[in-house]
Amino acid sequence: MLPLRLSRVFVSASLLVLVQCQENPGVGYPHDYPGKPKGPFSPAWQNYFEVTEPLPNVTWSLPRNFAGNIPVDRPGHPNDTLFFWAFEKEQGSLTAQEFERSDEPWGIWLNGGPGSSSLLGLLFENGPIHVAANYSLYSNPYGWDNLADYVWVDQPVGVGFATADNTGFVADEDQMGEDFFSFVANLVEVFPSLKHRPLHITGESYAGTYIPYITKTYFGLENPPVKLAKIAIGDGTIGNVWVFEELPTLTVIETYPQLIGYDHDVFKYFQEQSHLCGFDINLTYPEHGHFPTLGPPFAGLGDSTRKKHDASKKFLLKTALETDARMNKSNLKARSLEPGSERMRRKEQWKRDLTGRANGTIDPWYGCDLYDEMIDYALNFSLPWKGNDENGFDVYDAPDALDPEAPMDGSVFLNNNVTRAAIHAPTSKDWVESINYPFGNNVNNGDPSVEPMAFLTELATNASRQHVGVLIYSGNDDTLVTHRGSEVVIQNTTFGGIQGFTIQPSTPWYDDNQEYAGIVHQERNWTYVLIKGAGHLVPMQQPERTQAFILLREFILGSNETGFVKTFGSHTSVVGGTDPNFAGVLTGQSGIYYGSDATQGTYTYPAATIGQWETFIWGATQTPYVPTNSCQVQEQASLDSSLRFPEELIRDGRVTPSTSATLKESQSKIVTKTAWLLKKRPFCVYVYKERTSESRRKSSSCRTNTSASEQDRPGSEPVINASPITARTKRSKQSNALPI
Repeated sequence: MLPLRLSRVFVSASLLVLVQCQENPGVGYPHDYPGKPKGPFSPAWQNYFEVTEPLPNVTWSLPRNFAGNIPVDRPGHPNDTLFFWAFEKEQGSLTAQEFERSDEPWGIWLNGGPGSSSLLGLLFENGPIHVAANYSLYSNPYGWDNLADYVWVDQPVGVGFATADNTGFVADEDQMGEDFFSFVANLVEVFPSLKHRPLHITGESYAGTYIPYITKTYFGLENPPVKLAKIAIGDGTIGNVWVFEELPTLTVIETYPQLIGYDHDVFKYFQEQSHLCGFDINLTYPEHGHFPTLGPPFAGLGDSTRKKHDASKKFLLKTALETDARMNKSNLKARSLEPGSERMRRKEQWKRDLTGRANGTIDPWYGCDLYDEMIDYALNFSLPWKGNDENGFDVYDAPDALDPEAPMDGSVFLNNNVTRAAIHAPTSKDWVESINYPFGNNVNNGDPSVEPMAFLTELATNASRQHVGVLIYSGNDDTLVTHRGSEVVIQNTTFGGIQGFTIQPSTPWYDDNQEYAGIVHQERNWTYVLIKGAGHLVPMQQPERTQAFILLREFILGSNETGFVKTFGSHTSVVGGTDPNFAGVLTGQSGIYYGSDATQGTYTYPAATIGQWETFIWGATQTPYVPTNSCQVQEQASLDSSLRFPEELIRDGRVTPSTSATLKESQSKIVTKTAWLLKKRPFCVYVYKERTSESRRKSSSCRTNTSASEQDRPGSEPVINASPITARTKRSKQSNALPI
């Protein structure tokens, strides 16, 4: 949980964590309530853990649910426990006998931090109970317990209602994984059917570190207490800070150019800096060779400080005061939505500084901290973000410039003594949404464990051997832990004997209303899902759009094959087709929310500004799309020689940028050839009519003709069907404090 009610700091490379004012907030011990059984865990404990007393302000019927603390059985630390709250999908499903319902899935949800309570996910994202901004409660019709028995777990020890003694906090992620499975082993003794049912471990943000280590622990167990079926990580920290935060900065700007006011010169500056820092990694499908280790400089960091940052991943990058001092924001008044002359003068001066002081080298002030530089620019010079304080920028949701926002606070409900007694929570500590986790019992230590990207290939090998699925998903509007970073990590990982995906993800998927929801790609037991119109907190309830619920139903628990790569001999196809319009960067919505939670508006830049940007960005970044598989360049030998791609555009079987004039000249040949090949082969693929934003078209029709008529041959206008894409509608805002 990232509460912004107090001063905000950037932790773990800007992963915001508020340590609420409480002495040793993680320390505590479980409370023994009346009726606690004696002896080892068994189904006899079900009655003890069942929540039978009414919960305050819950005015509707809840499914049967169970909650309480279960020890991790670490020697010398009897007070080290994890806290769980489990909800049944249907009556009796969670309390079934061992070997019953063996084919029915169950799931565990984890929030991140490190140090954030998973009850945040329950109360604000995917649980059956939700807390409104005015602290009232309401039913969530899209709770994940509607699809499976689901368990929300506070972990590691000391987080949320989990307890720990003063010296009992985990030393590192390996010990976290051991504690987790000790807890799970006890949990399934209480609910024995879970031993044999397929388990899906899901979570977001720093759970992108937790879950790979938990999975690593699972593969190291001689006799695991459960049957792991799939792991699913959302907007996760599977890479290091350079990969998930700094490297994708340019992609964030391309997705939301409003952050730089659609300014061409400023984009070119960030583009140059990204290149100088080594962030412009070119992804190929499949990859050949691993990417170099990124370690460009942060300005002003000494060697010892940098080593500490690299080791712990919890380096305090910048406080709000340092940011204010750097950009002199104390002298910049909170602005209106009209571009005043003073602000425009300052913007032009800053642009001169941007382009002049770097002079073809890495900027000496920011170094390669491009992400923070982008935030500074948005707050100072881009409408409608405010320049008077940093809280007006929501790192988790790019189009959100609301300031202030309504609180997202579960403490009033959870610390109510009636709630506490009903869910068998400890009385020795209050629930707090997040703590700065004291690895090794020292809050200054940070997490000493290596990032999961260092062992993902080994993990993938074991996952393939034991048939454990891996799903990585991202919200397109997340600026902090972006989809680009996840894509880089995937392409740097070997699974199924091949490095990365063999085809660039570009298959659209649709929600239950048949509205475009994002892209999905599935290969060799790995799935990647990008969700349009969602930020960091993908499962947060959005009444108009239920992608997270559909994600769970179709791709995590289900077996939807959209985006699945199938190979038939020498031919490869993708279920649902591919669409180059959805490859790479998906442009975000045009409107930016401003005002406060009570008074909201949407700011949209003039159409002329947007149009000029679209023309500019096409020339600055676009590579013409070459259809893969049945339409590969290698198959050109069977075509008329006049239809070949210009040789100067082809390198290693890929089309590369050349001069703008040559690109435009070649574009018509590429598109026409694609359309003709569709007539020749039974292969589903999406194609362009033109590559300009004003006239993008797509078609998903399967063309099965064995011959093409003369008018169908290259040189004729291809037949392309239009299919509109519905933009995200404005969703209700619940908070300025976002769990990770």
